[in-house]
Amino acid sequence: MPASTTKSLRVAVLADSDTRWKWGSLTANRISPAESDIRLDGFLLRGRATPTPRQLEEVGVRADSLREVTAVEFLRELGKEDSVYDVVVLALVGGAVQAVLHGLSRAWEGRAKRPLVVTGYVGVVYEKLADGLLLRHGADLVLANSRQDADRFRAVYEGVGADAGSVTEVALPFLGGAAYTENDPSARQAGRPYTVVFAAQPSVPESRKDRTYLLDRLIGHARLHPDREVLLKLRSRPGEHTTHIEELPYQKLVQKADPPANFRLVYGHMGEVLDRTDLLVTISSTAALESLHRRIPTVVLSDLGVREALGNHHFVGSGCLASWDQLDAGHRPVPDARWVARQGVAAEGGAYETAFDTARTRITGLLAADGLPPLAPYYTPVTAPGYLPGILARHHLGPDGSPLPGAPAADREPSPVRQFVRKAARGAYRHGVQRVAPVIRRMGEL
Repeated sequence: MPASTTKSLRVAVLADSDTRWKWGSLTANRISPAESDIRLDGFLLRGRATPTPRQLEEVGVRADSLREVTAVEFLRELGKEDSVYDVVVLALVGGAVQAVLHGLSRAWEGRAKRPLVVTGYVGVVYEKLADGLLLRHGADLVLANSRQDADRFRAVYEGVGADAGSVTEVALPFLGGAAYTENDPSARQAGRPYTVVFAAQPSVPESRKDRTYLLDRLIGHARLHPDREVLLKLRSRPGEHTTHIEELPYQKLVQKADPPANFRLVYGHMGEVLDRTDLLVTISSTAALESLHRRIPTVVLSDLGVREALGNHHFVGSGCLASWDQLDAGHRPVPDARWVARQGVAAEGGAYETAFDTARTRITGLLAADGLPPLAPYYTPVTAPGYLPGILARHHLGPDGSPLPGAPAADREPSPVRQFVRKAARGAYRHGVQRVAPVIRRMGEL
């Protein structure tokens, strides 16, 4: 019997929210070399958005191990002489990526071999492009989810004189599902109504006025079309956080409304919701790209303007911008094929699967090399002496990337007192975000 050609690949994914855990774990599987037997260890960065068990269950991604850590605890784990990881995926906000890159650089000093480090973005990049990119510089691969993003990423790096060789074009790892042509009105099973889904976002828009407006229009659409099912797809339940802070959950706003019977709130995996969607509506959610990939009619709302603050400016040229007035009148958008192609979605045939081939090839080559050069982020104490130390200090790291005195130990479980204090502090933070902060804001507007 011939020997197996399957190679074991140990991958560590460090994530700081449910959506980034989803992106990081799925990306790890997408970019792993062919014929690899992957062991995936998940590390959840302790903070305000650390996923709850319910959120992890909703994501639906399984790991061989999963535990909560601080940045210093993660660095100590990866810095052990007997650490066996081949690839490290950093699915974090930009500042945390930069801190971990410097911490890993310090932890791996003098080593002949080290793991390959990969990072990227969980979805549409519509704000803080230069800031976020430079904070991710230093990883071996910086993944771009589309051709458009890859071009923009390289332009930023080259514009500041940083090496752009790490930029690697891929696609969003969670696209897929049945194309809408298999679920159109003529093919739907008898009894399932035409379904409109509004994909809500935690922080867009921010104000009570704008969020109430969107809710009122959604409920109004349900009243205007009693034969339709109108769903408000929510990301998290009250008290939970995701990638962005949600000060005014729609669950609370809807309590003051009087929605009709054909309107309801839904949670769960976005892919499962899209399985029954005939029209997807959003402000700027990445769900729009998932919907477009399936060729589901998709609308990016223009009611509140087309503005950078909303992120819907990213969809200029897509053919998807429309208002609730147009939707109420029966408008069905037709996306621009050239725009869609540059976003890495709605690919014909097997093109989506091949979108990860370049990354797989690069990773295979780098893993086969005798060794990798030291991590070299663009930001250093020389290039950013007034910026970098603060980023590192937030994660309990000194200017050279080493843990500061008093950093939490990784070799023991938190004491009962520390666990209680942490839980209480997290609860107080969430209460402050969702209850106190809006009151203070309203008082400031008087």
